[in-house]
Amino acid sequence: MRRYDDPVEVRRGMVAGPGGTQEGPEQFLWRGRLWKVCDVMAHWVETGAWWRSRGAGAVLGTETEDAAVAASVGVGGGAGAGGVAAMTVSPGASVSGPSVSGDLLAEREVWRVEAARGLAAARAVGPDGSPGGGRGVFDLTFDWADGSWRLTRCAD
Repeated sequence: MRRYDDPVEVRRGMVAGPGGTQEGPEQFLWRGRLWKVCDVMAHWVETGAWWRSRGAGAVLGTETEDAAVAASVGVGGGAGAGGVAAMTVSPGASVSGPSVSGDLLAEREVWRVEAARGLAAARAVGPDGSPGGGRGVFDLTFDWADGSWRLTRCAD
């Protein structure tokens, strides 16, 4: 499958899938072409890359970016007795500790669909009885954070 990160316009409706008929992407417009979903092959939810978040880096001890940011806003520190760092803050500087990043809460729905170009391609049948040309398998993702659809993978 080829990878993409293209925005698409999706029309939702009732589509056939592995668990029967369900609401999902019925049609989508990609690069000026209309594709009609013939079948939902799979549907799953992916979480964000939480292991790359700033909070996870702080817990794992691999965080270095925050130290540079803290130094640039005037937060200084040094190892005191017992290895505990003392923190001084310049007037007007703000300090915040590790927080739950948006990456930890990011989710997106992935729909792997078989689709055909337009209505004529949906009815086309090849010489061996298999689906005709103009069909492909696509991964459409819906990002819950911003309410947008993207085409992320394609095998056509």
